[in-house]
Amino acid sequence: MREQHFELRGEYITLDALLKATGLASSGGAAKVLVSEGKIQVDGQVELRRGCKLRAGQVVALAGQRVRLQAAAPKAAPNAEPNAEPNAGPESETPPDRSRLEGREASASSGAPEE
Repeated sequence: MREQHFELRGEYITLDALLKATGLASSGGAAKVLVSEGKIQVDGQVELRRGCKLRAGQVVALAGQRVRLQAAAPKAAPNAEPNAEPNAGPESETPPDRSRLEGREASASSGAPEE
């Protein structure tokens, strides 16, 4: 029996979508016929619902072929840098020019008009 692995992109995939994505069915119509004729097994039981939600760990079988569903690989955080220091944050950035900021605050607090 030939077995292939299928990595989920989300929490689940419907049976008909899996059949199309793996090439076990050439189209949605073909998937519907396979399911309605009882030719598909999910975890060893005949499955007659083409919209059945399949999740990681389940096995779908058809005519000597098996598809084992796997959870999606964990993704890295969107802002994570591969070689970044673990505690590097805003404090590691260059601070703004304080002398310019302090000069503005001093003139604003003295009540004198700015020139």
